[in-house]
Amino acid sequence: QVQLVESGGGLVQPGGSLRLSCAASGFTFSRYLMRWYRQAPGKERELVASIGIAGSTTTYADSVKGRFTISRDNAKNTMYLHMNSLKPEDTAVYFCSAVNAMGIHWGQGTQVTVSS
Repeated sequence: QVQLVESGGGLVQPGGSLRLSCAASGFTFSRYLMRWYRQAPGKERELVASIGIAGSTTTYADSVKGRFTISRDNAKNTMYLHMNSLKPEDTAVYFCSAVNAMGIHWGQGTQVTVSS
């Protein structure tokens, strides 16, 4: 059974940092493109960052470029999102996803709230 479990969300002040984790099980993690998405209240889900199978290719939304870093550890079946210089507009539920030619799998999400 495919499982993606996000963790590491919480409440942080503007300018602060958080590290999100996505633990994968039930599939061959190293064969999947991995992505982080987020969805703020009243808004559509948006793609935040992607990382290729080997971890050497990454892409970011313009809104997070230079502040967020996506990474993966295929030996641990885990993906990360390091978030620095957080802003109130980064407040959202963050989801991880695993993508290949067969389809896409989603985690349940973790809440990130940036507020003073």
